[in-house]
Amino acid sequence: MATDFLDQDLALNNQLLASLPAEDYQRLQPYLEHVNLTLGQVLYEVGEPITHAYFPIRSLISLISSALEHSETEFGLVGNEGMVGIPALLGGESTLSSAIVQVADSAMKIDADILKVEFARGGALQRQVLLYFQLFLTQTAQNAACMVHHQLKPRLARWLLSVQDRLECDELPLTQKYIALLLGTRRATITEAAGHLQQAGMIRYSRGRITILDRDALEQAACECYSLLRAEQSRLRAASQTIY
Repeated sequence: MATDFLDQDLALNNQLLASLPAEDYQRLQPYLEHVNLTLGQVLYEVGEPITHAYFPIRSLISLISSALEHSETEFGLVGNEGMVGIPALLGGESTLSSAIVQVADSAMKIDADILKVEFARGGALQRQVLLYFQLFLTQTAQNAACMVHHQLKPRLARWLLSVQDRLECDELPLTQKYIALLLGTRRATITEAAGHLQQAGMIRYSRGRITILDRDALEQAACECYSLLRAEQSRLRAASQTIY
């Protein structure tokens, strides 16, 4: 299904799509479909063929490992900086993770086979996807180290900042269950940590919603992982602008 002019404008709110030269984007544009994603929607399951890729606009997608029985762990978060469905492009076709919508909004959807053809050209799309994949691997590794070495409150502050960066708004529709899943802890522990940030005037926390009140203070409270990842994202973004 081809996008109309309005959807084309929306598509360019995804940073990966917006980074493509006009010629490369126009080859994809007829196959991009603007879709609304719902909370809890499963985009692909463990072990199932990945038939479509998604470029989030104002939605957030969790990549969740379910390899252990009765155990789920979020190891990655994808927003408007990237895409969901990379294993299909790399030849793996499926993966030991699932992709679940955690913040409902819109995305651009495309058939994975069509995207693979463009990726195989070895042009701008391939280079931009690989640069994004490098960023994603860096974020995943840093998240693992952060979970081991940093306390919950600075980790929570860092994560709230990263969500705000992706959603580009101060009000974040987040549940205790979801935050606990990401940070690998219990809901009660998240409530306590969020309470400390609220008492300090950095956030306002109500059921299912967190509002960022003082971003500067939140950045001061966050662990150094946030600034490290922001710097790496800026470096890779600059690198992506020099490949044409």
